[in-house]
Amino acid sequence: MQCLPMPTKYSLVSGSSEGATELNAFDGALLQAGIGNVNLVRVSSILPPRAEYVKNLHVPPGNLLPVAYASITSVELGDVISAAVGIGHTEDTFGVIMEYSGHCSAGEAEETIRMMVEDAFRRRGMKASRIEVIGAQHTVVRAGCAFAAVPMWY
Repeated sequence: MQCLPMPTKYSLVSGSSEGATELNAFDGALLQAGIGNVNLVRVSSILPPRAEYVKNLHVPPGNLLPVAYASITSVELGDVISAAVGIGHTEDTFGVIMEYSGHCSAGEAEETIRMMVEDAFRRRGMKASRIEVIGAQHTVVRAGCAFAAVPMWY
């Protein structure tokens, strides 16, 4: 059976931005997160076994990039929006990624993510050896976006 290649590297990135429109704000947040010049392929929530953390993934522009992400946009003046992602790691097998976004502070989003990762491990009967979390917060002026992601590469 032919399988797609499994990513061997991952990173944790986040960004926030204002824009003329919500889509422009989303684009700005992707650029701030360092993944604005690639095509995102949204994946669900499993980090491949033995994937290695890389602070700055080098992905050539235009490539398809597997990514688990959370994002939120708003056009409500003064609205505080946040996005966060977290990864629960094990010592010997795959990791579990969770994503969350909402009308809250980054701290609240990150706290929610930790709870979500812990619950995901309980459901699987697994124990997390460590949890990594990253978040972004934005206060809307015109059109804003908060974005957090786990991009995976080869």
